[in-house]
Amino acid sequence: MSFKSEYNHTIDPKGRLVIPTKFRPGLGNSFVITKGIDKCLYFYPVDAWEEMEDKLAKIPLTNKAGRTFARFMIGGAAEVDMDAQGRILLPAYLREYAEIIKDTVMIGMVNHVELWAKELRDAASEDVDINEIAESLDGLGI
Repeated sequence: MSFKSEYNHTIDPKGRLVIPTKFRPGLGNSFVITKGIDKCLYFYPVDAWEEMEDKLAKIPLTNKAGRTFARFMIGGAAEVDMDAQGRILLPAYLREYAEIIKDTVMIGMVNHVELWAKELRDAASEDVDINEIAESLDGLGI
């Protein structure tokens, strides 16, 4: 399954988040959440997370940047279970890392989902010149 689109949701006072209906089949009843780059969180289906772990395990222990990145991704990970209403309990340390208090934005990113605090997502999008970015990616065949 490919994740796409963007959804706005809120975290309830107990730290629960409703997963958009379109994302539920791809994520499954249990999935992995970890710290993401840019102060967001990444949601991975178990099989995609296992692929990520395999890649991280292949980084030589002598590579300092690799160790640091693996520690960030794996050390920040938590497996969560979705309840019958499609909600998960977002661990407090992940909410704190991503500065999530109430309003969120969930973005499908093909093989995973990003969860942002709405304020941080709005700020990150504010000064983006998509034309300039698209031109810089020309060599990638996009």
